[in-house]
Amino acid sequence: MLKGIDPLLHPDLLHLLASMGHGDELVIADANFPAAGIARRLVPLSGVNTSHALQAILSVFPLDQYIGAPAGVMTVVHDREETPATYDDFQGILDDAEGKRVTMEKIERFAFYERARHAFGVVATSETRLYGNIILSKGVIAPAPQS
Repeated sequence: MLKGIDPLLHPDLLHLLASMGHGDELVIADANFPAAGIARRLVPLSGVNTSHALQAILSVFPLDQYIGAPAGVMTVVHDREETPATYDDFQGILDDAEGKRVTMEKIERFAFYERARHAFGVVATSETRLYGNIILSKGVIAPAPQS
């Protein structure tokens, strides 16, 4: 255990997050996502839903502030306009973490899978809600001002 670090952020997950650079992407995947077949680097986070994982990860993970949508979710297959409850959860967590409204783009299912194949890593959760997947683009942490 570390002071000030969410206990969900175990050593393998922290190493994955710290190894990422600006613009690298991370997938937080639900239990139905083909994580093992797609991931270049896979970190399991069993017994946790995607929303809890997202909240823990965003406590240490800067979102890319130089792109229009630093987060992406999978479009509902038969209704591109539908907004599952998971998206509302994700939006609230993203906005709270950044202290402002974060743009979250909708990505067609197979385009989402293709983008996930190129992601730096995949965190596989036990999320059972449908459409419980999100892609995050890593930003930078600016140096503290010199005095």
